[in-house]
Amino acid sequence: MLGKTENIFVVVIELQARFDEEANIEWAKILQESGIHVVHGQQGIKVHSKLCLIGRKEGNHIIHYASIGTGNFHEGTARLYADDMLMTANADIANEVAKLFNYLENHLPVSFKHLLVSPSQMIDKLFDLIDREIKHAKQGKKAFIIAKLNSLSDETMIDKLYAASIAGVKIRLVVRGICSLIPQIKGMSDNIEVISIVDKYLEHSRIYVFYNNGDEQYYLSSADWMERNLYRRIEVACPIYDPTLKAELAMILDTQWRDNTKARYINNDNNNQYRTDNEPHNSIRAQNVIYDYFKEHKNR
Repeated sequence: MLGKTENIFVVVIELQARFDEEANIEWAKILQESGIHVVHGQQGIKVHSKLCLIGRKEGNHIIHYASIGTGNFHEGTARLYADDMLMTANADIANEVAKLFNYLENHLPVSFKHLLVSPSQMIDKLFDLIDREIKHAKQGKKAFIIAKLNSLSDETMIDKLYAASIAGVKIRLVVRGICSLIPQIKGMSDNIEVISIVDKYLEHSRIYVFYNNGDEQYYLSSADWMERNLYRRIEVACPIYDPTLKAELAMILDTQWRDNTKARYINNDNNNQYRTDNEPHNSIRAQNVIYDYFKEHKNR
């Protein structure tokens, strides 16, 4: 994580990083010797969020630009991982990223209106969003949740999703790795469908979508729905407000859901069968479709 306001650089380096501890210690030394203020976060809480904040003097004002992503700022993994990142000058979001950096540096209590931040309040905010879908479903309104994750294993989150399914909320999940939720159980998870996509590139992005009575809310996040992410790590989920970006994320999720080449069903039988029944005469390999889309639109 990197922050800059005027001529002050602050870098948060997580020393506890699987396979990278030695490299991170060396980078911390290099940065400190270059005059950069290095923060190591809080003892006992791993920093897993992916943030960058830059303050740029424009006229007589400092304008903040924030970058919030689902994956690390790493040249190697950028070639192998499928991640998403928002770079924005939205003052509400940038100011809250600055608040998080100040929290990591000074450990003073903070609250957030736009960002969902764990371990302080992300799980509560997610439950509020799910409860709203449950309320709408019980009122006979359309209600659905879409989530793309690496892993889903937190028991409290799984119980909440089961409750949403029972209430009539339609739920689609794309979970690449661990999935402890069991879909399509009569009377409990009838309204939940789960697929997993394992392909050439490591699916690593986390995207949450809540229908919100037609005013859909989208989030990019560093957090999987696991106990460690929701309760024991500094994680961030960032709202996406721009309609064009929402539409782009919707395209990505829809393309993945229609994958009938590399997608597998997650079901109660634990056999993870390839999904071949969806549009059988039209082969869809989501990663190729999405790659071609961005290649075509890269010069927009």
